[in-house]
Amino acid sequence: MKKHKIIILALASIVFFAGFNSCSVEPEYFSQSTPELFFDTQAKVYQRMGRPFTHWAWAMADGQAHSNLVRLQEFTTDEMLVPSRYNDWYDGGAYLRMYNHDFTPTTPGVNDAWNAFSMGVAQVWSAKDDIDQYVDFDALNFPSGSRDAILMQLQSLAAFFYLHGLDLFGGVPLYESNKGEMQARATDVETFNFVEQLLKEALPKLPKKTTLGAQETGSINQAAAATMLARLYFNAVPYIRQEKFAECAAICQDIINGTYGAYQLEDDWRSVFGFDNDRSSEIIWSVPSQNAQSERSVGPHSNHYGMGEYWDNGEIGNRNNGYCLVPSLDINGKSYIFGSSAPSPNGTYRLGSPFGKFHESDVRKQLRAYEGDGKWRGMFYFGKMVNPVTGKVCHGGNRQVKPTDTLVIVDQIARIFPQAGAEADHGKEGARWGEEASGVRLAKFSPIPWLSEKTLKGNPDIPVFRLAEVYYMLAECKMRSGDKSAAATLINTVRKRYFTDADPNPVTATNLDEYRMLDEWLIEFLGEGRRRTDLIRWDKYTTEAWWDHPADGAAKKHFNRFPISEEAMSSNNLLEQNPGY
Repeated sequence: MKKHKIIILALASIVFFAGFNSCSVEPEYFSQSTPELFFDTQAKVYQRMGRPFTHWAWAMADGQAHSNLVRLQEFTTDEMLVPSRYNDWYDGGAYLRMYNHDFTPTTPGVNDAWNAFSMGVAQVWSAKDDIDQYVDFDALNFPSGSRDAILMQLQSLAAFFYLHGLDLFGGVPLYESNKGEMQARATDVETFNFVEQLLKEALPKLPKKTTLGAQETGSINQAAAATMLARLYFNAVPYIRQEKFAECAAICQDIINGTYGAYQLEDDWRSVFGFDNDRSSEIIWSVPSQNAQSERSVGPHSNHYGMGEYWDNGEIGNRNNGYCLVPSLDINGKSYIFGSSAPSPNGTYRLGSPFGKFHESDVRKQLRAYEGDGKWRGMFYFGKMVNPVTGKVCHGGNRQVKPTDTLVIVDQIARIFPQAGAEADHGKEGARWGEEASGVRLAKFSPIPWLSEKTLKGNPDIPVFRLAEVYYMLAECKMRSGDKSAAATLINTVRKRYFTDADPNPVTATNLDEYRMLDEWLIEFLGEGRRRTDLIRWDKYTTEAWWDHPADGAAKKHFNRFPISEEAMSSNNLLEQNPGY
């Protein structure tokens, strides 16, 4: 069993009971707990510290691709989308608006993302204020260094939330405490510098993982803060129009060298996402998840209605048949991938088509299936949905596929099956024209065990930072500096684990260009909530087309940042809208 984890701890309530005597209108308090009295054990200090981490877990991993700080990074890009499946998932056009970059201050999801980062900041500073002011670490017999470790973890968490705010919206209001007046938005540069300052101050005071494979608990260590700082520098050009790739590269090299703790790449990719991944040597920071306590991303909304039978486990929720990968094939099975030997007459694209960009011999490109004893295979649901281990079948959901028929998931989003009453739409392709079986489903997180081993359900943690990202950031920095050979070596060091024989298509100094680099980010970090940022860093998010998404054009370059929602502006009249909205 996993140890009790920091983010599972909830903030205890401080309750006041008041009564009035017959001679006075003033209340007489029979029982009361003040902050000075509340912090009388170490557990209560960690309890208070844990509250902002529960918000972080919700923002990052609740439903995974449906979490508030992830879906805008995925559903607005060439990776994933939520197509309309006749009447299913149309939802007033909310998801189509995301995919089509129809961004306005009322776009669904934008206010959720603003709240996710800003509420996180508020909760962090509230906890930090309380602990800093009211906790006597010596009196509670905390080990030496505990005060810095706790306060600097909270400060680093604030930096993480601010980094998301900068990435999504640009400059945001800056606070160092919950005390004081409401603030207007800072500039982009001021926000960037503030995040940098928070992390640089915290980094040397944070704990360091000294044992390879030591359990990750959701707490922030030196390597996690260093990875945040590397991410900040990595995207400095879109953030503040300054190059800081050299600074990023230096930090990444230090992380790989072990300066900030003991980590190494896993030989088996499943160790990064499996039931015991809280002890993965590759994970730098992850959202803890544990069976029957704080399960995250169990049964994501992409799962088909009939998956309970396929898994031989009907206790998994969220079988709502929602999001899927951007397709690789047109309605006739021709490829949308640039350079394909069987190109679609509708056109091909440099971006997108993630499933088609996995090599056929890649061990990830097989049906996800549980094998027993904590072992599993595959990263996708696609094709004829017959479990390769048990023979159990996923049947249709009585939309376009009958409950008596075996579901066949296709790498297409189109009206393929004739449907009574919708004859005029038969043969149409596009995000608006999905069906029950449309789109390959990502099954990367939280493998599903059989019902007989159900206590494994929900045990995989959700990675936030992993060492592979550090390798890829360093690779791109070296590529940009002209050292493509070194960049290729770094990427291939990660790629080799996905092939039982030699890599059939390794990265080389010859084939490494901006599109190959983006493809490597695409297939390695599919669904991990970073695609939009990668496209923006390469100036592709608004300037290039992908399947059913024409380029926005020069006049829509402001779409690289989201608008400030109406709700946020109503709650703070000092906020000014982003240009172009």
